[in-house]
Amino acid sequence: MEHSDLKAFVREKAGLWLSEKYDAKTRNKVRDLMEHDEQELIESFYRELEFGTGGLRGIMGVGTNRINIYTIGMATQGLSNYLKKEFRDIPQIKVAVAHDSRNNSRLFAEITASIFSANGFKVYLFDDLRPTPELSFAIRYFRCQGGVVITASHNPKEYNGYKAYWNDGGQIIAPHDKLIIREVQQIKSIDDVNFESKKENIETIGHEFDDIYTNRITSLSLSHDIIKKQNRIKILYTPLHGSGVKLVPMALEKFGFTNLITVPEQNTPDGNFPTVRSPNPEDASTLSMAIEKAKETEAELILATDPDADRVGIVVRDHSGEYLILNGNQVAVLLIHYLLNRWTETDRIRGSEYIVKTIVTTDLLSDIAQKFKVGCYNVLTGFKYIADIIRKFEDRKTFIAGGEESYGYLAGDFVRDKDAVISCALIAEAAAYEKENGKTLYDKLIGIYREYGFYKERLISVVRKGKTGTEEIQQMMYNFRKNPPASINNSKVVEILDYLDDESLEKARVRNNGTGFPKSDVLQIFTRDGTKISVRPSGTEPKIKFYFAVKDSLRSRQDYARTNARLDHKIDTIIKELNLE
Repeated sequence: MEHSDLKAFVREKAGLWLSEKYDAKTRNKVRDLMEHDEQELIESFYRELEFGTGGLRGIMGVGTNRINIYTIGMATQGLSNYLKKEFRDIPQIKVAVAHDSRNNSRLFAEITASIFSANGFKVYLFDDLRPTPELSFAIRYFRCQGGVVITASHNPKEYNGYKAYWNDGGQIIAPHDKLIIREVQQIKSIDDVNFESKKENIETIGHEFDDIYTNRITSLSLSHDIIKKQNRIKILYTPLHGSGVKLVPMALEKFGFTNLITVPEQNTPDGNFPTVRSPNPEDASTLSMAIEKAKETEAELILATDPDADRVGIVVRDHSGEYLILNGNQVAVLLIHYLLNRWTETDRIRGSEYIVKTIVTTDLLSDIAQKFKVGCYNVLTGFKYIADIIRKFEDRKTFIAGGEESYGYLAGDFVRDKDAVISCALIAEAAAYEKENGKTLYDKLIGIYREYGFYKERLISVVRKGKTGTEEIQQMMYNFRKNPPASINNSKVVEILDYLDDESLEKARVRNNGTGFPKSDVLQIFTRDGTKISVRPSGTEPKIKFYFAVKDSLRSRQDYARTNARLDHKIDTIIKELNLE
């Protein structure tokens, strides 16, 4: 579309938002954009904000391409229409609604609850911010047909989002995802949305439910007696202004830990996230305040959860006492190794147990599972696919744990999404277990590398914002498909899996014990020396992600730094060769 045509198209769409059907604040903002900010007007109206397979996520503001009460309302009406069709034989459909600490999250949650209630649904609305995994638990506990949490997870403060869940407590997957998208697309204007709330259909969920949730979490403890001995281990926790502020400390206390340190400046929920550049625990700078506090207090373990408390970043002390930020793969390895080891030590393995990981998460987990004689299933990126495996094997096999490299982990099956509340409690327990045996989590990680091999992974994200950025990301994926490298770092490429290709999907299915994969915009490149490179556009952010995985042996603890540097150099060389610097 020519720029002049685009401008005319956008101004026509924006003009519709000057109708009295929209509130005065919205109309005034649209007028201001039309008069003073043409570029922002285009970005706000050039397309409809896409309701994807996970829901909505975008920048807050006026317009069809922004998160606001009207785009939230249209999404909720579309979801309501689908639920009414799918559960037509149920006398009253039930849904749960939660939200995090982001700006406008409470407003959007109340709008969502109101529209659900107007459609005749029974709505369980949390009275205040809550972790996303508690929403998943609530759906299962109240036997709901669906649910929504208002959150943009770890995105910058300008963002918010809308995540939809199904009756198993997991995020929406096929075939419901595409069918819900179709229903949402059929909502052409806010005239199609029933905003007339029926307050009698809305039940507020309060702190009593937090006890039910955290009591279930406490049942996952495998080392209660050891915690009694090591209950004074110094744990520093920060919610990063998010929704873990009450429940993570509650869970740690119920596990038996008594020496919890916090970062007072970050204990207040705040959608502006004033003390961090980004509320993402994957960003090292986000943890700087917590690390400084840990140095002051000599904390042994740092836990940092993102705004909706489904992901957690971990910092441990190395052999010299320095604080080391672990990546998501390392945390997954430590947590799942601990769980499998304790399940074995307590004689719980019966032969039907399994773990789940995503295809871009370290293959070290597969090796660990094999040693402990439990199954390991791979799934596409997204915790909803881990939840789907749990659902498929329900009542037939026993799920122990799942993890993904993006700092998301789960143990037990009463929640069906990644859960930082559970993860914080069990990681702290793993630290207490190692301390009882005269070790630290860092010592344990080195020991695992010595036994299984030193697996090294790194993620590079190339950010491309706006309309032109989306097009550039699509072009990058096209180029990799049409012109893949023949060799990488002097090692021949021996296989390429394209998850949009039927033949590749069949290969992946065979390797994954027949569980299968849906089509997805993902490429994986394998070289003769064992290097694996995965490429995929993010489903929630304006970026394309490159995952690098290499491996070497680790002969001794003393060789750790040298081997680590060698693997880092190898990844650096690959990144340079692919022109991603």
